[in-house]
Amino acid sequence: MAEPIVQTPAFGLVGWTSCGSCHKVVEDRNKEPKVEGVSAWVPKNPLPEYQEADTKNRPDMNITKGGLVIFSANSNPSCMELAKRIAERLGVELGKVQVYQEANRETRVQIQESVRGKDVFIIQTVSKDVNTIIMELLIMVYACRTSCARSIIGVVPYFPYSKQCKMRKRGSIVSKLLASMMCKAGLTHLITMDLHQKEIQGFFNIPVDNLRASPFLLQYIQEEASNGSIFFGCQQWQFCCFRAQSFAERLRLGIAVIHGEAQDAESDLVDGRHSPPMVKNIGAIHPSLEIPCECSLSLLIPKEKPPITVVGDVGGRIAIIVDDIIDDVHSFLAAADTLKERGAYKIYVMATHGILSSDAPRLIEESAIDEVVVTNTIPHEVQKLQCPKIKTVDISMILSEAIRRIHNGESMSYLFRNIGVDD
Repeated sequence: MAEPIVQTPAFGLVGWTSCGSCHKVVEDRNKEPKVEGVSAWVPKNPLPEYQEADTKNRPDMNITKGGLVIFSANSNPSCMELAKRIAERLGVELGKVQVYQEANRETRVQIQESVRGKDVFIIQTVSKDVNTIIMELLIMVYACRTSCARSIIGVVPYFPYSKQCKMRKRGSIVSKLLASMMCKAGLTHLITMDLHQKEIQGFFNIPVDNLRASPFLLQYIQEEASNGSIFFGCQQWQFCCFRAQSFAERLRLGIAVIHGEAQDAESDLVDGRHSPPMVKNIGAIHPSLEIPCECSLSLLIPKEKPPITVVGDVGGRIAIIVDDIIDDVHSFLAAADTLKERGAYKIYVMATHGILSSDAPRLIEESAIDEVVVTNTIPHEVQKLQCPKIKTVDISMILSEAIRRIHNGESMSYLFRNIGVDD
C-alpha cells in the first residue's frame, strides 16, 4: 500500500514516496535518488499537517504504465543529471538518443530505440547557448514525430525568450515565435515552470502545464532560514509585489515594500507607446498635432522615477527578496544595500530561475546579499563555484510527478492545490 501523499495547507504539494513493497524505486520515505555531481537541496521532512481523507482509492505514486520513454537533450551535463533524477523517481531508464554537433555546427539527432506508439518526454534545460538548445529540442521533437511517437511532451523547466513576450518599439514577440516553432515541429504538450508572464500559455495551441516552485521555496525558507524573524522584501518595479504578498501570507509573515524603480530594459521609457516622448523631442512634433492646451508641455514630460525607499520596518529582521528570474543582479544589489542601511539582519534573494549571466556571481559575492536561492531549472554549477552564496533547490520531484500523471492520464489539478494565483 502506498504511503499517503504529504501536503501542508501553506505549501501545497511538497513530497511523495511509494512503499518498498509496492515499487522498487523508493525503499524508504526519506531516501532520495542519488546522482553524482548533484548538490541541490531537496525536501527531507515534509510536514505531515494535512493528508487526504481518501487513501484507499489513490494510485501508487511513481508507478507508471508501459510505453513511456524519457529522453535527455545534450545541452548541459546538469540537464542529464536532472533527467536521471526524474527517471530514477519514475523507475525507468533514460531513452537512448545521440545528440551532437557536426564540424559545421549543425545539430544532428539519432533516436537509437523505437518510440512507435509511445509517450515521449524530452527534458531540455537552458544553457548558455540558448539558440543551440532550442534547435536540439526542435530536432528531437521532429525526429520523434517522424518515428511515429504517440505523443511528444516537452519538459522545459525554464522557457527561453520568456522575457521577450511583449512588443517593444519595432521588435517582435519572440515567445510567440518560439511557441509556434515548437507546435509546428510536433510537440503535443509542454511542461514548464513559473513562466515570466502567465499569458505566454496563450501563445501555444497545445496544452501547457505551468508548474510552480513556490512549495519548495517556501519549505526551504522554513527549514533553512527559520532562526529569527523573517521579513519579506518586495521589489515593486519587477512586478513581484503580489508574489511576495502571497509568500508572506502563507508563512504568516509581514511584508515590506521596496518602493522605487530602477532604469532597466523593461521600463516604460523603452517603449515610446507607453510613455510620453522625452522633452528634447518636443520640438519635432508637427504644429497640427500639438495638444490644444496650455499645459501641453507638462503633459509631454516623461515621468520621473522615485528613488528606492523601503516602506516598512526591517531592522533586525531577515529580509527575503522574491522574483521569478535572477539574471541581471544590479537591481537586487541596490535593494540589498537599501535594506542593509535600514538595519536588516540578513538578506536572502529567492527566485525560481537562476540565469546569473555575465559577472553576476562576482557581484553577488561582493554584495550585502547573504544567500541566493534558486532551483535547478537552469544549470548553474559554474556560477556556484564562483559564488558559494548561491544555493540550489531540487524540483525534480514535481517534474517527475507531472510526467507520471500525464502518462497515466490522471488529473494535473492536484499539483496546483494550495497554490496561490500570484505564485
